[in-house]
Amino acid sequence: MAIEDKDLLSIQQARSFAARAKKAAAALKELTQEQVDRIVEAMAEAARTEAERLARLAHEETGFGNTKDKTAKNLFSAVDVYNYIRPLRTVGILREDPQARVVEIAEPMGVVAAVVPSTNPTSTAIFKALISIKARNACVMSPHPSARNCILESVGVMHGPAVRAGLPADALLCLTEVSLEGTQELMRARDTGVILATGGIGLVRAAYSSGKPAFGVGPGNVPAYVERTADVPKAVKNILDGKTFDYGTLCSSEQSIVCDEAIKDQVIAEVKKNGGYFLSDPEVAAVSRVVVTPQRLANPEIVGKPATYIAEKAGIKVPPETRALVAPLAGVGRDFPLSIEKLSPVLAFYVVRDWHEGCERCLQLLRYGGTGHTLGIHSRDDAVIREFALRKPVYRIIANSQTSMGATGYTTGLAPSMSLGCGAYAGNITSDNITPLHLINIKRLAYELPREARGRPTPVRASAPLRDQVAAFLDDRLGSKAPAAGPAPPAPGVTPKPPAVDFVSEEDVRRALREGRTIRVAPRAIITPAARDAAAGGNVLVVDGS
Repeated sequence: MAIEDKDLLSIQQARSFAARAKKAAAALKELTQEQVDRIVEAMAEAARTEAERLARLAHEETGFGNTKDKTAKNLFSAVDVYNYIRPLRTVGILREDPQARVVEIAEPMGVVAAVVPSTNPTSTAIFKALISIKARNACVMSPHPSARNCILESVGVMHGPAVRAGLPADALLCLTEVSLEGTQELMRARDTGVILATGGIGLVRAAYSSGKPAFGVGPGNVPAYVERTADVPKAVKNILDGKTFDYGTLCSSEQSIVCDEAIKDQVIAEVKKNGGYFLSDPEVAAVSRVVVTPQRLANPEIVGKPATYIAEKAGIKVPPETRALVAPLAGVGRDFPLSIEKLSPVLAFYVVRDWHEGCERCLQLLRYGGTGHTLGIHSRDDAVIREFALRKPVYRIIANSQTSMGATGYTTGLAPSMSLGCGAYAGNITSDNITPLHLINIKRLAYELPREARGRPTPVRASAPLRDQVAAFLDDRLGSKAPAAGPAPPAPGVTPKPPAVDFVSEEDVRRALREGRTIRVAPRAIITPAARDAAAGGNVLVVDGS
């Protein structure tokens, strides 16, 4: 008997597509790096060619944003993301440490369940398809119901060229029967390997409760702090450009301006110069009723709409050149509806005495819906910038640039990505910008080493007698040889080498590259994947004893 219930059709299709994709993933796993790269190149080129048409389809179907900026986002995924992932090695042996005798081997995760939102539908579909296939995973997309057709078209644009380049046909699929039940079934399907979830809090929580590994992203409520030493004209232009990009549909777009009292008048003048309209108290109340629902959520009817449209809905007359509505607020929380993430060109505006008070105001805003995501700071005082970076519960601090595309890596050196992890602060598994390297597991082949060659790192707080006791215990239990002697003192007149480090982060590598020096690492040091990527080809990491 034919199934007529839409939810059941969606569930059935989700199971079927996941099963088909799993078979395709087995074939995809056998491809070489060169074959994978050829397929991804074909997909990126096809998406680049159709970037404007797909943007227009997205705008027409969802009503969000505008074609120009959606084209820019599509090109970001098809060009910037592609150029970043193109040289990454994701097949076979990734690296080999001859000293530690450890070989690291890439292993794909299988089938990626890619949930695609309505706010950035085509750019996210392009992005998730590219990083999934680059990591040799099959990908099944579940489109948002209100963006179904443009997402299907995006997948279709890439699918044909990819198959002609050697991709198994079922390695890139998209649900046509769309429902919440179908999305949930895809996420928990037996054949699904990992979830890439972009959407609201409920969706992300469902992804994490599905029983599958999941990369979800939290909401953003991004404050942009303008400190008294800032280049105010540049800072305000960055903020307004970021906030109005695609009419505020990116979760990394600025939601509030927080400025020092000493520069308040200059900031206000620059906001007006850049198309910002300051609301009176009655106008703030009227806009609040239109922009925010009684449940304190962004009203879907104004998401991604221009400022003039929102003003008209609120019964307010603004100049036709108005780019953003700016609401002076006295606080944060339920009594101040416009202090939440608004997904539209509406900005809250706060004045503080100094950076200490600015720090506290930014914390309040982040705790009201943006913990873990992004913060912007504009300042010429690097000590203040570093203090914000050390103290704020976010994982992207964007200095002297717009946060909207700065957080994605477009105007900064961050990994280009359309999926921004918010870490443990927001209940996410990672704080990274998601790349193909998050969609592979690493196998490690490890050979036995003699005791004296292991070079185990010394615990920082352990005393020498305790280390000797631990070494003796391990030797007794594991049958190891006698403990290696401690390092010999340097010869007279010889400057000792700096000690080998046991942990290397991406920032360590970037600092060493800037300073033109190498980093001596212990044979069994922990080197983060981002640090290895940053060091690739730079000869900055030197294994101690090599």
